[in-house]
Amino acid sequence: MADEEPVDPKGYLEESCKPKCVKPLLEYQACVKRIQGDESGHKHCTGQYFDYWACIDKCVAPKLFSKLK
Repeated sequence: MADEEPVDPKGYLEESCKPKCVKPLLEYQACVKRIQGDESGHKHCTGQYFDYWACIDKCVAPKLFSKLK
């Protein structure tokens, strides 16, 4: 029993939270599609990307911290 590696539930929890964050994901995907032709490199979707992951983190945090010892 002591030789077993503990399993990190964060990945599973993130996957289970993704359906709850569809709106930020769609906004990010729309931004990516909008800037695909940008050759200058000045346009980016960093804000939308972080909004999406903030949504997932907000969903995961209470579930994850309840499992920590």
